[in-house]
Amino acid sequence: MRRVSRIGGLALLTGLLMGTGWGQPAAAQGSGSTTLDAAKGRGQVLCGLSGQVPGFSLPDSQGVMKGLDADSCRAVTAAALGDVSKTKFVATTTQNRFTALQSGEVDLLSRSTTWTLGREANLGLEFAWVNYYDGTGFLVKKSAGVKSAKEMDGATICVQPGTSTELAINDFYRLHNMKFTPILIQDLPELQNAFLSGRCDAYSTDASALATFRFSQGPKADDLVLLPDIISKEPLGVMVRKGDDKWFDIVRWTFIAMITAEEKGITSANVDTFMTSTDPDVRRLLGLEGDMGKALGLDNKWAYNVIKQVGNLGEVWDRNITPMGVPRGINNIWSKGGLQYAPPIR
Repeated sequence: MRRVSRIGGLALLTGLLMGTGWGQPAAAQGSGSTTLDAAKGRGQVLCGLSGQVPGFSLPDSQGVMKGLDADSCRAVTAAALGDVSKTKFVATTTQNRFTALQSGEVDLLSRSTTWTLGREANLGLEFAWVNYYDGTGFLVKKSAGVKSAKEMDGATICVQPGTSTELAINDFYRLHNMKFTPILIQDLPELQNAFLSGRCDAYSTDASALATFRFSQGPKADDLVLLPDIISKEPLGVMVRKGDDKWFDIVRWTFIAMITAEEKGITSANVDTFMTSTDPDVRRLLGLEGDMGKALGLDNKWAYNVIKQVGNLGEVWDRNITPMGVPRGINNIWSKGGLQYAPPIR
C-alpha cells in the first residue's frame, strides 16, 4: 500500500473537513458563499415571493413582476450577478414559504414576512433587513358602521393561516376579553372575495396590504374602511438561510446601499454624474475606491449596479407604494423622520 506523506495526509484531511476534496484549498471552490456560487452557476438568483399583492409583488398586464418585494429581489440580483434580468421569481404561499427557503428552492425570501424571534430562532433562517415597517390592521365595509376594532366583539374575520396576523388577532382579542371567529383561507384572491361577498365581517392582514387592496377596488374603494387600529408591530423583511454568512452580508448591504444612495441624493437617473465625486462615502459606495465589493466577494461596482438598475430606496417606494395611496411615514429614511438608517459603507 502506498504511504501517504504527512503533508499529503494533512491536505487530504483538511480537504475532507472543508468539503473541498484532495489537496484543494477552500478558497478555490468559489466566493465563500455556497448560495452565491449556486446562483452564478445557474445564472439566476431564485427569489421567493407572493406574486399576488399589489404594490409588493404582482405581475402587470405584460407579465412583468412589479412591487417592493420584487424590486428587493432585483436589487440583490444586481449586486450579486450584475444584471436584474437574472432574477427568477418563485411564487410561494404563507404555508410553504419557509420550506422553500430551507430546502434551497429559493435563494432568498422577499414575501412581506414579519421578523420575529420565533421564526429566526426555530427555522434555521434569518432576516437580513427590513424593507417595510408595518402593523396588523382591519378592513371593514363602510356599511357596517364600525369605527374601531374594539367594536368587533363576536366578529368573523378573514385571515390567511400560518401568518403572524393570525397570532396578532388572537393576542388582541384575548387582551381585550373579546371573541371572534376566524375564517382561514390560504388562497389570497379567494380570501379577499370571501370578505367582499360578506362571508366575514372584516379582512385582516398587514395594514399596507389592506391599503393596496382597497386601492385596487377602484370606484368601490370608498365602500371599504381601513380602521385606525394597528394592533401589532410587523417589520417585514428579506430572509436567507443561516450558515451562509457571506450571502447574508450581500443581501443586508444591498439594502444599506439603497438607503445610502437616497441619503446622498443618488438615483438611477443621475448616478453616472456622481462617478467624479470627491465625497469619500460616495466613492466607496460606487466602487471608485475602498474595495467594498471585493470584501463581499463581488465586483466593486455592486452598489452602482443596484442603483443604476433598480434605484435607491425612495425610488423603489415611489414606483411601487406611492401609487397605492400609502404615505411613507416611518418607512422614510432617518433624516426625514423614518426608521431607515444606513450604517457606513467603509
